[in-house]
Amino acid sequence: MDAQQIAEAVRAGMLERDRATRSLGMQVTAIGPGTASVLMQVRDDMLNGFDICHGGFITSLADSAFAFACNSYNVLTLASSLSIELLAPARSGDTLTAHAVEVSLAGRIGVYDVAVNNQRGERVAIMRGRAYRKKGLPVVPLTGHTP
Repeated sequence: MDAQQIAEAVRAGMLERDRATRSLGMQVTAIGPGTASVLMQVRDDMLNGFDICHGGFITSLADSAFAFACNSYNVLTLASSLSIELLAPARSGDTLTAHAVEVSLAGRIGVYDVAVNNQRGERVAIMRGRAYRKKGLPVVPLTGHTP
């Protein structure tokens, strides 16, 4: 399998088991080695008392894109930290897309940047995540592939 096929297999396997991502209606729209895009429609039950999307839901979206990107090599990778800047409000009906890209991968540590934009291309949030790779542990079983 090439790197793109591995990333696609990881997407399918992770999404099947990722109840949080699925329960929020998120869709993994793209994945590749070290990158992923995840889409989420803002629902009324995601609004806070100011009638805007609660920052926790935006963070969850960014975190999901981060998770798919850092696990795309089929090496079990867990977040060790993240920081997020909420830049603009999202409202009911908005379609948010989080795009995660790998900034650095050295040994067991990866750093990823995530940009969250609305359907008009306006930046809603930026996040940086740090991940730790669990050497030798695959995300999904793949025939003939050793992480």
